[in-house]
Amino acid sequence: MRIVYICSPLKGDIQQNIDNALEYCRRVTFEGNVPIAPHAYFTSFLDDTVPQERRIGMEMGMEILKHADELHVFGNVISEGMKNEIAYAEQSGIPITYRPGMEQTAVCRPQPVIQMQGGW
Repeated sequence: MRIVYICSPLKGDIQQNIDNALEYCRRVTFEGNVPIAPHAYFTSFLDDTVPQERRIGMEMGMEILKHADELHVFGNVISEGMKNEIAYAEQSGIPITYRPGMEQTAVCRPQPVIQMQGGW
């Protein structure tokens, strides 16, 4: 299995972009690879709207990218953070695959548990 770094936007509609990243991970998984989408994971404990936390998240993402076998760029929008990831991959000889037009809503987001009235 190859480790595939998922490169997609986070800024803007953050929750939708996280959902999209999770869907990209799902697709890459079923293609027989191990997906890594730091922006989908790091946002569970870092606030991307706080500049220092965004910087930390981007630095950690770049550290992970160093260990990836491939970089897959999803969507038609290339953010500033994505440009940095693409530039690093180009300089490091990490193969890049562009996958435009894939901004569909994620289908792998867990559904909330519904509690029956009166308990279980």
